[in-house]
Formats: sequence, C-alpha cells, structure tokens
Amino acid sequence: MRLLLDTHVLLWWLSDEEKLTSEARDAIADPENTIYLSAVVVWEIRIKEAIGKLSLPDAFIETLARQAFVELPITVEQADEISRLPDIHRDPFDRLLIAQAVVEDLTIITRDSVIPDYPVRVVSA
Repeated sequence: MRLLLDTHVLLWWLSDEEKLTSEARDAIADPENTIYLSAVVVWEIRIKEAIGKLSLPDAFIETLARQAFVELPITVEQADEISRLPDIHRDPFDRLLIAQAVVEDLTIITRDSVIPDYPVRVVSA
C-alpha cells in the first residue's frame, strides 16, 4: 500500500502516541507499505510551531530523516488538482494533502472526519 501521513498522524507516530489506532500503527510499520511524507506536513508543523501552537525538539528534521519515509514534494499538478476538489474542507493544508493523494493515487492515514468525504482512500488513525 502507498500511504500518505496526515500531520497529526506523523506527530503521533514520532511521539509513539497511544492515540494512533493499531491499524494505522501496523500500516506505517509494515515494510511492505511505502509511507509518503508530504512537504505540506512539515510546512504546517513549522507554521504551528512559529505561532506557538506546537513545540518541537531541536532534532526534528534529523528524527524525520531516520524514518523510512519517502519525501513527497508539492508539484504544480497537485496544486492545480485543488481546483477540482469539492469545497468540503476549509483547511488549505488538508486540501493539498487530498490533492496529492488524488494525483499520486495514495491512501491517507488520518483521523480527520471530513477527508473521507473526498474521493480518496483513508486508513483511520
């Protein structure tokens, strides 16, 4: 399976948070799956850190580098896909993740209750 992590899922995975479902935890840990980390997730995390909503360890990027994640850059095609999405979700970060999942044929791991309303596959976090 090709999986895309939502922001909260990445943070829960890195902190070994018990909030993460066993299904999501097993999917991320399964070496048969390819786990994608979008640049939009790091962008959202850094914005939240800058405005004081989130605190990160100094070695955040080094911690990410030790994970077996495939980096997913933001492309023009993915950004353009946002214009074809139904206007259901207002969060621009989530809309871009959804667009990436559509364009790249990825399954999103998320706890967000609105994302399943889009034409994407979801694993519940």
